[in-house]
Amino acid sequence: MSVLRNLEEKIAGLVEGTFSRVFRSEVRPVEIARRLAREMEEHKSTSLARTYVPNEYRVFLSPRDRERFADYEEALASELAGYLLEHARGERLTLVSRPVVSFETAPELGLGEFGIQTRVVHPPEEPAAEPAVSPPPAPVPEPTGRTMVHSAADRVAQPLKERAQARRETGVLLFDGKRLVVGSGGVTLGRSRECEVVVDDPNVSRKHAELRPRGGSWVLTDLGSTNGSSVNGRRIDAPTVVKPGDEIEVGSSVMTFELQ
Repeated sequence: MSVLRNLEEKIAGLVEGTFSRVFRSEVRPVEIARRLAREMEEHKSTSLARTYVPNEYRVFLSPRDRERFADYEEALASELAGYLLEHARGERLTLVSRPVVSFETAPELGLGEFGIQTRVVHPPEEPAAEPAVSPPPAPVPEPTGRTMVHSAADRVAQPLKERAQARRETGVLLFDGKRLVVGSGGVTLGRSRECEVVVDDPNVSRKHAELRPRGGSWVLTDLGSTNGSSVNGRRIDAPTVVKPGDEIEVGSSVMTFELQ
């Protein structure tokens, strides 16, 4: 049984059969666990002999999502900390102490979004019974000072400050010699005449992909197409943030994304 599957079953036990009802919103404990593990790996610091990772993880939730977790928060934090400890051991990563996971409310987050901030916290030193003769410990990373905001629904992340300052801009697709404006509602790409952007390409599915603004970014999502979608030549298997100048490929058709 996978570690994540085992974690999900443990958390399900905590809420006594109400797992799917209580966590019906986009924020789910297993999704938080995956993101925590990813944040751990993205904030590694390597010394001569060891690879250190953060041991404190602050999870920010919208007021409504935090309320959903309220009755199980302490037990959930413990399970998530245990998962991080097991993940670190499996990847041979060094923690200065057992990982700690805590939850906080962030009013600026919307339902289904959560933020993660990591840092290294040194445990208090105990008085030595005799003069220390061992060499000083290896350096460990300082606090990152950045909170990454994730949408569990579409797996998009960006710094919290950038999200708060993001401007609402109109997207543009440069395709087949045309300049197609993409409004705030986004567009669907495909062969079907029901799509906002019709792509006359036999390699394109009827409803192939969609491009929509989410959380201050523009996100491309493949809609289960036969031939897949790519960004800058790399096939995507999850919703992906696109930036000005990126090339979007659906079927054998290529278009460029810009902002105006």
